[in-house]
Amino acid sequence: MYKKEFEIRWSDVDANGHLANSAYVNFMSHTRVGFLNQNGFSLNELVANGLGPVMFSEQIYYFKESFLGQKVNVTLEVSGLSDDGMFFTFEHNFYNAKGRHLATCDMMGAWINLKTRQLTELPQHLKEIMKEFPRTENFKTLTKEDTRASGKRPKNLS
Repeated sequence: MYKKEFEIRWSDVDANGHLANSAYVNFMSHTRVGFLNQNGFSLNELVANGLGPVMFSEQIYYFKESFLGQKVNVTLEVSGLSDDGMFFTFEHNFYNAKGRHLATCDMMGAWINLKTRQLTELPQHLKEIMKEFPRTENFKTLTKEDTRASGKRPKNLS
């Protein structure tokens, strides 16, 4: 399990005085970047391979509030990967300094080729690295069908 600690700043709270939704999203993004950097997916490595991550969805479930000045720990484990490395799901969990579970989030994403702007599988050396990522107990091998499991589809304005 990868873990990163944050202190809740003034800019992280909303009008209710608790950690704002946008701060949860920012803390998770910062945690993912730290995790990827530490595990062989640095910005330089991604650029060298013409890759970029894209996010399909984030589903956050909130359990307890947290407030200005408090510390929160954000964890990351991989809950799913496709065999070709194209698709991934991460599970983030938020805990206060006492270890109380504040929130959890399931996020799904993929890798794109930065030139073609199309989804792409990972080069073999990066697939091998991903196999070593910390996994959740309910880890799943993903397929393309999993990316549409929500049933959501684009609907253009007429």
